[in-house]
Amino acid sequence: MLSKNQRKQILQLSQKKQRLANGLFVAEGEKVVRELMNSSWVYESLYSTDPSFHTNAEMIRMEEMKQLTHFKTPSPVLGVFKMPPRKEILNESISIVLDGISDPGNLGTLIRLCDWFGLSELICSQTTVDCFNPKAIQASMGSIVRVHCQYVSDLAQTLKDLNKPIYGATARGNSLYDATLPKKASFVFGSESHGISDKLTALLDEELAIPYFKLGENRAESLNVATAGAIFLSEIFRPS
Repeated sequence: MLSKNQRKQILQLSQKKQRLANGLFVAEGEKVVRELMNSSWVYESLYSTDPSFHTNAEMIRMEEMKQLTHFKTPSPVLGVFKMPPRKEILNESISIVLDGISDPGNLGTLIRLCDWFGLSELICSQTTVDCFNPKAIQASMGSIVRVHCQYVSDLAQTLKDLNKPIYGATARGNSLYDATLPKKASFVFGSESHGISDKLTALLDEELAIPYFKLGENRAESLNVATAGAIFLSEIFRPS
């Protein structure tokens, strides 16, 4: 049976300050938890409603899992993991840079996209949502183990230090489909509601946009940042 302290600790890990203070985060769902375990990420505790999941998992009832989950619908498996050590910025040929992304689901999807296209890091502002947020972990579907999120205090200086052309995804930019994209570049995606900050906009070599194809005024106002990221990555890695 779960103790009161166990429940309290796991639920507190929904807060970034508690994750940082304890160096722990929560992953839910058998696929995600197995991905983390298979990649040698260290778990502190495992909980499962399925006795066949893992010998070290503490068996609990679904009613108890409902008291632990950070989602509306609980998964049969939940793990508490230690945060991996920080790494140096790799400065890959293509850098995806996030400025103030607030939705954890979008961040998790972007992590998964980077994994799909063979990128090993995301460079994030301090105002971008924490990649160890339970919803970001869930949306990454395990790709978090292969894509390291670098949180930097001065994103503008980091972009300068990368020493590559800088492109920004904006609504007012030139068509992405008309651009000749270099093999080495940084691509900046801004906040879902405010776009790229003025400080970073001043550094852009070019603004690029995904053009509308529907005529008239009755059309979608915008694309969410994860969808835009997928379209950009597809163009960036399109064989020439």
